[in-house]
Amino acid sequence: MATLLEYVGSVHIYLGPYRGNPIALYLKRTETGCQIGPRAYPWNDVVGAGETPNKAAADFEEKWKGKGLAADMYSGPSWEGGIKPEKPTPPKPAAPPKPAAAPTAGTLSAAVPGAPPASSIPPPAQTAVAKPSASPTAAPPTDSITSSESSS
Repeated sequence: MATLLEYVGSVHIYLGPYRGNPIALYLKRTETGCQIGPRAYPWNDVVGAGETPNKAAADFEEKWKGKGLAADMYSGPSWEGGIKPEKPTPPKPAAPPKPAAAPTAGTLSAAVPGAPPASSIPPPAQTAVAKPSASPTAAPPTDSITSSESSS
């Protein structure tokens, strides 16, 4: 029995020799997965495949962008029916290698004869640096009455 095609969206080409009406995109469900693509010539060779409709939509978008059309030549694809392109998760980068272990104070005291044991080495002193204030404090202005004003 043949499977029915489902309308899932469209692409509209504005510029170029193939400009015109929107191109319909159809979903075909099979036992092995899903396929999304147009049925109009010359675009019917662009088919996105995936396990789910969302993965097939993401695959279709990647193949459509690789077709050679500039982004300002078309709009879309515009998806309907709850389809949201699901891009595959990128592989996690490898963990950076750990640097070589630096010798600790305990290994230094054992290696250097006459050095004090690690437990007797005081921690580095914390020094507090006084920062100048951002705005200098000025004395509030005082109203002084001059002698010429008081005699009048």
